[in-house]
Amino acid sequence: MSIIKEIPSKETYIVRQPVLRKGKSIESCIFDGDDLETTKHFGLFEDRSLTGIISLFQKINPIFAENNQAQIRGMAVLENHQKKGIGEALVKHCEKYCNANNVDLIWFNARTTAVGFYKKMKYETLGEAFDIKDVGEHYLMFKKI
Repeated sequence: MSIIKEIPSKETYIVRQPVLRKGKSIESCIFDGDDLETTKHFGLFEDRSLTGIISLFQKINPIFAENNQAQIRGMAVLENHQKKGIGEALVKHCEKYCNANNVDLIWFNARTTAVGFYKKMKYETLGEAFDIKDVGEHYLMFKKI
């Protein structure tokens, strides 16, 4: 049985590091704003074992007109648990949280390899691909909720 619950930022590192920062230091897993009161981290647990994570930052991207925006960062599922609907469950959990907290728009920078995954959930790309240093090619994606 799986359950999604809020977790402290430090608990995300054990999934962020092998999935998002492979071969890099644990310090590279710390994101600006991780410990702000407005930032929420959610973990999906299967039999008490953390298998997937997602972080939601209260952050305005000036490209969008909406006043209440949230940015998804650090969405990751351990490799041996991928393709089982965990990522989708985490994104939907964030959408429900945003709906309950009057957030109008979710945006994020998606790795090129993840664009198809997000498009299935009705997120759209905006603009051209761009490179994030030491991480790779990304697209800005968003969804009005």
